[in-house]
Amino acid sequence: MTALPQGLTAGIWNIDPVHSEFTFTARHAGVSKVRGHFEDIAGTVNVGETLEDSTVTAEADVESISTRNPQRDGHLKSADFFEAETNPKLTFKSTGINAASNDEFELIGDLTMRGVTKEVTFTTEFSGVATDPNENQVAGLSAVAKVDRKDFGMEFNAVLGGGELLVSNKIKIELELELVKA
Repeated sequence: MTALPQGLTAGIWNIDPVHSEFTFTARHAGVSKVRGHFEDIAGTVNVGETLEDSTVTAEADVESISTRNPQRDGHLKSADFFEAETNPKLTFKSTGINAASNDEFELIGDLTMRGVTKEVTFTTEFSGVATDPNENQVAGLSAVAKVDRKDFGMEFNAVLGGGELLVSNKIKIELELELVKA
């Protein structure tokens, strides 16, 4: 069993949506990157006595997607991608945590998008614990994963003249989380 990172204590820690981000990046036309994020996110980290005893649950509201382009956001909410009308949430539930070092670990779990659940591994870095101006104990995490959107039923394919996809299949997910101890 792996000891908790320095300063992190057992208990419930909630994602602070005001100080957290759920972003994603896709290649556009094979040459540039388009970034987006979800405005409405929530979740809980239940820190156990050891790292392996800890669990994570999180969600994002698909309607809150923003790529700074309303037309693109509407397309992402459509049946070509997230199918927001019938699948309004993205969810993540951890199934395991493996320590790589004192402040780095793998967070493994089930990611559900568009009604499809697949196992995903986030490479995660613990940033530490502090006390905020309101005397709350806060902790920071950064996490990255790569997924293939087609694994989640997002089959939209617009092929350009040179054979490039308008939207890449590979999507990078990045989380910057501030957790507040309950």
